[in-house]
This record gives sequence, structure tokens and C-alpha cells, in this order.
Amino acid sequence: MIKIYPAASAHQFDHGWLKGSHVFSFGDFYDPDNTAFGPMRVCNDDTIAPGKGFGAHPHSDMEIVSIVLSGVLRHEDNLGNVAQTSFGGIQRMSAGTGAIHTEHNPSNSEPVRLLQLWFMPKARGTAPSYATGRFDPAKLEGRLLPVVAAEASEEIVGIAQDMTIYLGKAESGGQLDFRQEPGRRSFVYLVEGQLTLNGEDVLKPGDSARIEDIAQLELKADEHILVMVIDLP
Repeated sequence: MIKIYPAASAHQFDHGWLKGSHVFSFGDFYDPDNTAFGPMRVCNDDTIAPGKGFGAHPHSDMEIVSIVLSGVLRHEDNLGNVAQTSFGGIQRMSAGTGAIHTEHNPSNSEPVRLLQLWFMPKARGTAPSYATGRFDPAKLEGRLLPVVAAEASEEIVGIAQDMTIYLGKAESGGQLDFRQEPGRRSFVYLVEGQLTLNGEDVLKPGDSARIEDIAQLELKADEHILVMVIDLP
């Protein structure tokens, strides 16, 4: 089953310094039929104005992943971690028993656009931790590149959940294929371009798809695309 969530169904907001969309219920947007997909709780596509950001705020028992699409995002937390990330960088915070952090755009002139993703952890009450990683953006062309997964490596940031986040690009007319294991879910979010999913559903920027019980996904690029695919339990 493929269920499409067009960008128009997401909660669009503009707070001046922060604008974007919430794919799932978040903040003052609450839809009781749209609170989660498996362990996935949040997919926010945010743009933060230069010099602005989120002040210190707490989290617990949540895996929080930030993928910067353009600009620079600065993170600082009470665990002593400070990091600045641009495209090609990943930030992951395992809030565990509790962590406090800030997220800020340090630029005086350029906005930062990021995807922020929240997932329930595989186990609650663990020690909080933070990690960053980098992938080679050139490796996104023509493939789905794993950038976050349960098992960390040099170019993959580890996460405390049985899941994998992939990013990929394809030129117009190209195709990205994804093979899903039985009993698992797939989440697709289109960042840029236009694609046709399994020959039927057309996705445009901000559209997403939640997929169950379908083993083979074919993402055909109707124009050059940047897409995120997440494998979930």
C-alpha cells in the first residue's frame, strides 16, 4: 500500500524568522490520524533566517536527526558538544534520559534549510549522546546513499533504532530503485524535482509517501531530483 501525503496536506507556517512545513503532527498542528509512521514521529522541513534559531530546550527519549540542505546549522548542548553543519553533514542527538540543546543559524546573510527528523528510540532511558558525520554529496548521484543507520561507519551516523536513512539524486529520466525487506515500512520525502513512484504516483517537492507491504520501489525522475528514503520497522 502506498499512501501519498501532498505538500498541501502538511502544516505550512511562517513565523518570520522560521518558516517551513510539518509533515506529521507537531507543535500547534495536531491531526490525531497523522502522529506517526512506525517509530517516526517528526519530519519538519525548516528554513531559519540568518542570525536566528531555537534557544535552549530539552528533549528526552527521542532520536533527533538534522540534515542540512543549504546554509549552516550550529548545534550546542549541555553535554559539551558544539558543531556547525552544512550540506553533506548530519547531526544526530540521542536524547535518552535528557538533553538540552540550541540550534542556530550563525550566518549573517544566508538562511539555513534543514530536514529535522524525530524517531522513537529502540530502548528508553539510555544515556544521552550526540554525533556528527559527513557524506560525500557527489556519491548521491544515481543511487540511494545510506547516511544514518543503526550500525555506524565512517560515512554513516549511528542511531539507536533499527532503521536507515538514504539520500539520493537522479537526473531527468533516471531511476532510483529500492528493495524493501518483508514486514518493514518505507517513507519517501521529495526535496527537489519531480518523480513518479512505481509508475503511478507523481511526487513534487514537499510531497511524501508512506509505504507498507511493497517490496520494490521505483523512483523515476521526471526532472532532476533530490529525495530521502527511510527504511523503518
